[in-house]
Amino acid sequence: MDLKRLKKQKDALIIAHYYQDPEIQDVADYIGDSLGMALFAQKQDCLIAVIAGVRFMAETIKVMNPDKKVLLPDLNAGCSLADSCTPEVFEYFLQKHPGAFVMTYVNSSLKIKAMSDVICTSSNAVKIASQIPLDREIIFGPDQHLGRYISKKLGRPMTLFPGNCFVHTSFSAREMIKLKTRYPDAEIIAHPECEDVILREAHFIGSTSQLLQYTQNSPVKRFIVMTEPGIIHQMQKKSPEKEFIAGPDLEGCSCNECPHMKLNTLDKLIRCLEEESPEIIVDHKLGEACLKPLNKMVEMTGTTA
Repeated sequence: MDLKRLKKQKDALIIAHYYQDPEIQDVADYIGDSLGMALFAQKQDCLIAVIAGVRFMAETIKVMNPDKKVLLPDLNAGCSLADSCTPEVFEYFLQKHPGAFVMTYVNSSLKIKAMSDVICTSSNAVKIASQIPLDREIIFGPDQHLGRYISKKLGRPMTLFPGNCFVHTSFSAREMIKLKTRYPDAEIIAHPECEDVILREAHFIGSTSQLLQYTQNSPVKRFIVMTEPGIIHQMQKKSPEKEFIAGPDLEGCSCNECPHMKLNTLDKLIRCLEEESPEIIVDHKLGEACLKPLNKMVEMTGTTA
């Protein structure tokens, strides 16, 4: 069946992340970062939301949209960062810092979110951290590099859980400098999940949506993009006259793709909508516990759904 007809028949929308393959991005009703995806879903009057992303995104959207049926084309689409922070280890980490304010990156499991005071994204993390009283210790997890970026930005110490995203930590600063030498007119733009050695050389640091917006508004014509290269498809569509070079890994290859994101395919997406499976099911009590820090994020950033 034609995908457009299938979506209409099922009263469904396809919500995709920037890191998905271009063929999925091109059929999506919305493309954005994790927060944008969740807020878009809340605004829509549909029965089914097909999430072309990874599991933590689909789970977060289900928590924020309990009345919608939320589908994920491949349940194995996980996240190395979220998986690096298990509830048992995080609970042990928190016990060593009683009374601390727990600020958790959205790239985490529901059980981790339920242990948190507030959730943040890479686009709003600095704004949220700046509102936490100075006499409160901040625990930030699970991404230590994003946490370090926030800490440096605010000049405020934070206790960092030692997690990381393997895609963003496999970039090579040495190979990046070689590229910059080869293309001196290019600007380096980077996601704050990258290591500090990368961020120190970047002309602009931001979330995926902020990187996209920056390339649209900048007069610069060439960019070295230090994040998952799926975003380049949208950058090229929005600014066809500009050149975007995928950031190099330790071997000098521009192949820092997230294998979890790439588990979703167009065939799987269509099949999952036809069968209305796999469906994301969230325990009611766990969902309510997660909703509190998610709502706190919305409150602290003035974001409306």
